[in-house]
Amino acid sequence: MPTMSTDLHPRLPQDRLIVALDFPNALQTLEFTERLEQTCRWVKVGLELFVAEGPGIVASLAAQGFSVFLDLKLHDIPNTVAGAVRTASAAGARLLTVHASGGPAMLSAAAEAAAGVAAAPQLLAVTVLTSMDLGQLQAVGVNDTPAVQVARLAKTAWDSGIRGLVCSAEEVTATRGAHPEMTLVVPGIRPAGAAAGDQKRVATPASAMAAGADYLVVGRPITQSADPAAAAQKILEEIASVEM
Repeated sequence: MPTMSTDLHPRLPQDRLIVALDFPNALQTLEFTERLEQTCRWVKVGLELFVAEGPGIVASLAAQGFSVFLDLKLHDIPNTVAGAVRTASAAGARLLTVHASGGPAMLSAAAEAAAGVAAAPQLLAVTVLTSMDLGQLQAVGVNDTPAVQVARLAKTAWDSGIRGLVCSAEEVTATRGAHPEMTLVVPGIRPAGAAAGDQKRVATPASAMAAGADYLVVGRPITQSADPAAAAQKILEEIASVEM
């Protein structure tokens, strides 16, 4: 059983890697996490798994010793998002995403809800999805580059009381400079030679760490590996190679 991380300011490589559990049910998920062989401490539950299993999957993973990042990307009216934050707190999630594009009122309501409950997860504001590039942004009416939009949403999140962000590695350096105290979680991580899949703005573990990421989210390069523990260990070694 892995040792659950209790520090949201990671120091060890094992505290920085989050494995995305993109599975359709609890059985496949829990069978897979056993195959990680205690190499990792953090796992991510996204929409596919959460819709299938509900809050119980968070408890099941916590019982295996994992810290759980609940990636629901909440985006709704302020009152609804505040209620969802309280529910996620009761489920035992330690990180929880909301969409920064929900606006200041929604973000403030989420922050206030988290502040009002015990053992609340740290909130992370999702800026621009790593599957989106300039063309994708323009298609939804945003005529700025991803970097400009990330900077805008990061400031909105900070001003609304959110102290964590999700952004691609391409924006980490600028975001770290503008908001040194932000917790930065970076998806779209692909080891050298791995397929990008549906991701547009990707980076290797080493480059994301060197840019200033706190956490790296890795899914398919680990979950689709014939030896997930070995794949995870290789990424941990790459993280360690750039640790300060």
